[in-house]
Parts: sequence; structure tokens; C-alpha cells
Amino acid sequence: MRRRLPGFLLAAPAWAWLAIFFVAPVAMVVWFSFGYKPSIFATQATDRLSFDRYAEVFSPTFFSTFQNTLWVGVVGTLLCFLIGLPVAYWMAVKAPPSRRGLLVALVMVPFWTNFLVRTIGWQVILSPEGWISTALQSVGFEPLAILNTRGAVLLGVVYNYLPLMILPLFVAFDRVNGPLREASKDLGAGKWTTFFRITLPLAQPGIIAGVLLVYIPLMGDYITATVLGGAKGNMVGQLVASQFQTAQNWALGSAMAVVLIIVIMLTVAIGAAVVWLATWPVRASHRLVIGAPATAPVPASASNREEVAA
Repeated sequence: MRRRLPGFLLAAPAWAWLAIFFVAPVAMVVWFSFGYKPSIFATQATDRLSFDRYAEVFSPTFFSTFQNTLWVGVVGTLLCFLIGLPVAYWMAVKAPPSRRGLLVALVMVPFWTNFLVRTIGWQVILSPEGWISTALQSVGFEPLAILNTRGAVLLGVVYNYLPLMILPLFVAFDRVNGPLREASKDLGAGKWTTFFRITLPLAQPGIIAGVLLVYIPLMGDYITATVLGGAKGNMVGQLVASQFQTAQNWALGSAMAVVLIIVIMLTVAIGAAVVWLATWPVRASHRLVIGAPATAPVPASASNREEVAA
């Protein structure tokens, strides 16, 4: 009789890939963060371990960059959600089924171009010599002065990461069963009630996936900040890249990367806790209790006797 292999062996290649290309590099970054830069020609040394690099990370200069990165990450993710939600809902529910494939392809069109090329394209558009600035000046406005600001970085990240929000939301809305919405309407619920009580809760997995797909890479993005932000749009990704590539201080760059990972994990946990607490009253009011004692009906004879006595 043929012996069956254990089920976990089927996932062994995936676990090996994850261990080699994710766990091991992250562990090396954490190890380097406790080291130091021994000389001007060396990148790192770990013969003396300390938390000195983390103390440098939390200096006022770097701490302000972390604050700016967190602001751009949270606001950029929120804007992608607010813009992507109605677009994905229209694509999945309102658009004709025969055209949904075309609409998904149009959402994917920006990914056919290199990330850096798309960002440089926005640099050309937002420059004081660009066509938008020229059009504004032709009608009497001042030249466009948004380039090299935090607003330009925010505009760039929303443009670059918006498809990553639309696609999971589209899949989530597309999987919501149509008869459930029809049943809600037949029971007297309006469009907004059906959306917030039926469609949106059932699409929660897609919302979570879209938020994570946008927020996590956005926090580490340094191309958009470098091209569109200049000195006023610094983000932590730029600092990490500069420490590894320019300053050759791998210990400090590793400490910045570790702090960035911790910040991302903490903000995701805090956001999940806030959403859970905010939606708890709604979940509690709609909780189904099985086995609850029902009110005993009044016998017909007793009700008749009461009527006669009255």
C-alpha cells in the first residue's frame, strides 16, 4: 500500500523560498543594525554590538522624516481608498459585465510602464515649465509651484498605488452575491442601507487586502519622494537608500529599516484595533443569539376571556 506524504511537505518549497529570500535578509538587516561603521572605507562591523544606531535614528533630524513618511503613508492610503472604492464598485456592480474585462485592463495600463518613468512623467507635468503651468499662466494665474513639495509626493503616490487599491476592491465587490442585494431591497432597505449593511461588510477582505497592498510599499517608497519631493518631501526610504548607497553606513541604514518595519507593523495593528472598536457596536446589535427564550404566545381562549370580561 502506497504511503501518503505528509501535507506540510507540499508547502516546503514555499517555506524554503520565504526563509531564503525574506527571513534571512531581514535577519541580516536586524543584525547589522546593532553594529557600526568602523572606518570611512568600510561599510559595517559587528564585533561590538550596541543600540547606538537606534539612538541616531531617533535624533530630531531623522525623527521629522519619520513623521513626514507616516503622514504621507496614512493620507495617501486613505485617498487611494476614497478614490478607489467608488471606482471599483461601479466596475463590479454598475458596469455591464461584457465591459468589465476592458475596465480591469485600463486600470492595469499604468503597470505597463516602468515605475520610475511614470513618476518622471509627473515631474514633467508638474514643473513650472510644464503644460499645466503654461495653461494657467495663459489665463493670468501664477506658475505652478507644486513640484518639490509634500503635495507633489502625495499626488505621485496616489497615482502610482491607486490600481493596487482598485483591483482587490473590484474582486471583493464582484464576489458579493447579487441576490443578497436584491433581497435587501425587497425587504425595504434603501440603496445606502444595502451598501453599508450588506455590500461593504461582505467586501471587507478586499478592503483589508487593498489597504495593506497600498500602505506597506508606500511607506518604503523612495523613488516618488526623490523625483517629486526634493528636499521638502523626504521619506524614510530615501534615508535608508542613501545610507546604503551613498554614505556606505550599513549599520545606520539597517537601524532605519528596522524602525520603519516596526512603525508599519504598529500602525497596521493600531488601525485594525481602531476599526474593530469602531464597528463593535454595529456587530453587537446584529449578533444572532441561538437558543434565546422566546416570548410565550397568549392562548386564544385566554385572550377571548379577557375580551369578554372587558
